[in-house]
Amino acid sequence: MICWEEVSVAYDGVNALGPVSLRVESGRWVGVIGPNGAGKSTLLRAALGAVEHRGVVSLGEGPRRPGLDIAWMPQRPNLPAEMGVADYVMLGRAAHIGYLGSEGRRDFDSVRSALERLDLACLARRPLGTLSGGEAQRAVLARALAQEAPILLLDEPTAGLDVGRAVDVLEVVDDLRRSEGLTVVTAVHDLTLAGRFAERLVLLGDGLVQVAGSPAEVLTEENLTAHYGAGLRVAHDDDGPAVTPTRRRDG
Repeated sequence: MICWEEVSVAYDGVNALGPVSLRVESGRWVGVIGPNGAGKSTLLRAALGAVEHRGVVSLGEGPRRPGLDIAWMPQRPNLPAEMGVADYVMLGRAAHIGYLGSEGRRDFDSVRSALERLDLACLARRPLGTLSGGEAQRAVLARALAQEAPILLLDEPTAGLDVGRAVDVLEVVDDLRRSEGLTVVTAVHDLTLAGRFAERLVLLGDGLVQVAGSPAEVLTEENLTAHYGAGLRVAHDDDGPAVTPTRRRDG
């Protein structure tokens, strides 16, 4: 479980988020959507303690254990060009290994599993600098999965991926959520993917929660027009809402 209680963030005296209160129960998947500058990434970074904030972020009972409770996939990761993919993914095990420790069987098994789940095993020895954008994005997610934390925060996990690969990646996350009981919070621009995978959506606007509920409740043309502007159409099928752009024609 992860809970934001009256959390607010300001940059250079300008409010960027909040106050926001949000509770995500263990084993659930919540998608955070909203236009650029709405506060999506800031909400996640506040949970990490990566930005100064007011209010409280709690993870159920007990103190936070750095590197063990929350796995994090940033939108713009630092990727050392010469580092191999497998070595990079092993960085996700750093908190388990310790400062003076060395990798053990469990660590190598975790890395191998993450690489296989994201179809990266054949690229394990490739330097990060030689990867395509989509391959690099999967390597970043593999590092987060290798951490084996109970809470997974993902900032734009499908950025740079083609549609088919994006679905594959989110299916991996959902499979792990269901089998391991992970709590997943994703900030995402693709509204259709958000609605098809997240159980609940939170629409941020101007740093505040504007609408929260099921994908069908949040992804309505009325809500989207109010916060994204005109030019979006919502259709529904058995998989959930689908949001498509429409042209804005004059006359």
